[in-house]
Amino acid sequence: MWRVKSLDAVLATAEKKSLHRSLGPIQLTLLGIGGVIGTGIFVLTAEAAQKAGPGMMMSFVIAGAVSAVAALCYAELASMVPVSGSAYTYSYAVLGELVAWLVGWALILEYAVAASAVAVGWSGYIVGLLAHLPHPIVVPAALAAGPYAGGVFNLLAVFISMVITVLLVIGTKESANVNAVLVAIKLVALAAFVALAVPAIHMQNFHPFTPNGWGTVGVVGAASSIFFAYVGFDAVSTAAEETRNPQRNLPIGLIGSLAICTVIYLLVAAGAIGSYGAQPVFGPHGEQLEPGSMALAAQCSSLAVEPLVCSKEALAHVLRSINHPLVGNLLGLAAGIALPTVILMMMFGQTRIFFVMSRDGLLPEVLSRVHPRFRTPHVVTWITGVAVAFAAAFLPVGQLADISNSGTLFAFAVVSIAVLVLRHTAPDRARPFRTPWIWFFAPLSALGCLVLFFFLPTPAMILFPVWSAIGLLFYFAYGYRKSHVGRGLMEVPELQPDAPRGPITGD
Repeated sequence: MWRVKSLDAVLATAEKKSLHRSLGPIQLTLLGIGGVIGTGIFVLTAEAAQKAGPGMMMSFVIAGAVSAVAALCYAELASMVPVSGSAYTYSYAVLGELVAWLVGWALILEYAVAASAVAVGWSGYIVGLLAHLPHPIVVPAALAAGPYAGGVFNLLAVFISMVITVLLVIGTKESANVNAVLVAIKLVALAAFVALAVPAIHMQNFHPFTPNGWGTVGVVGAASSIFFAYVGFDAVSTAAEETRNPQRNLPIGLIGSLAICTVIYLLVAAGAIGSYGAQPVFGPHGEQLEPGSMALAAQCSSLAVEPLVCSKEALAHVLRSINHPLVGNLLGLAAGIALPTVILMMMFGQTRIFFVMSRDGLLPEVLSRVHPRFRTPHVVTWITGVAVAFAAAFLPVGQLADISNSGTLFAFAVVSIAVLVLRHTAPDRARPFRTPWIWFFAPLSALGCLVLFFFLPTPAMILFPVWSAIGLLFYFAYGYRKSHVGRGLMEVPELQPDAPRGPITGD
């Protein structure tokens, strides 16, 4: 179970791709911005405010800093092993099959559960948009949310999940131009929010700045949740093989995109806090209420004016509340248009991980079957789509984001360790990008991921080891015996000509 996939075989196959090095620092930075900005800022602002109040501005800085050091570690491995499979492939080539399995199993939480979270966030914006049309369309409460908020199931979240599943099965591709337009829509919407909300700031809305302190239900706890807003920077690191002068341009693209996104997030957070207020809602006896809980939903329903933390469409709600209803509705429309691309890429990422693991023999071969007409892995796509829709139907966006973060933080920590191991075991291998100050940044990245993990809500922390234990049962019952590496089949199947093609987007 400690056997590794031959790094020489991986690299030899990667060299056959001969990708053209054409990306410069500006293209990489824009790619990173497109990959990062999306769900977190549109959806999780209310969740962060319930934990940290105005202190969520510090939460964005903390989460961004951890993302930055993790990105530097990610970039070195991506430049050395520029193939599909992300952290799973890196781990397989460096730390062995068992760790790779755990990483791949954890990436299910990152991709599939994140897709569910985005679907729920999209649903909230669409429900709000429909309710504010000139001729309002009111989605019944039973179909607008899951049981956590007094509903039965989230119909629109299920709908968008299944639409994306069908698109992935038939192999619909989005051009880079379409994706650029969608990224522009997101940026214009956020720019409009900042332009209208920042001038309306009242400094008294920033006090108290940290109403819940710095703990689990406080600034660091909010950073653990808001980390979700930064996932996507790997779009830059996985472009390493197509980058001109990667030693110089990769860190510019990674750090530049994360820095710009952090500034945008801070401006949006400042506008929301200062113009409308972002204090947490407490229970009838002054007790702290968890985001997405039934207790919070009940308390919100008893209030005459809806606070930011109670809104399912936080940014649009702020603009409507400060007398910009039209722009608020347009922002909701922008979120409705742009967020489905995030669901699409999350679900594509999930099916790709499953496909690679199946082709490695660690999962049943049926999961890597390719549709004879559409050339897509249709079996695993339908399984993923149904699972995403089920989670989106019943769980709140905050809980889904926290569960997703638990898998992401584990994968990033493993990547940070893998970089150090490979520096020790293969110091002479070609590294188009070398992480600077590796013996400082890699441990800092792993430590940062560990800290954020332990500040996640207890259910998310407990779920991860339980999920990992279930994964180990699957591994020892099937993958350990069926592994292609274990049977001496050392090809790199994710790069074979019949590997499925998927959508082309940057988010």
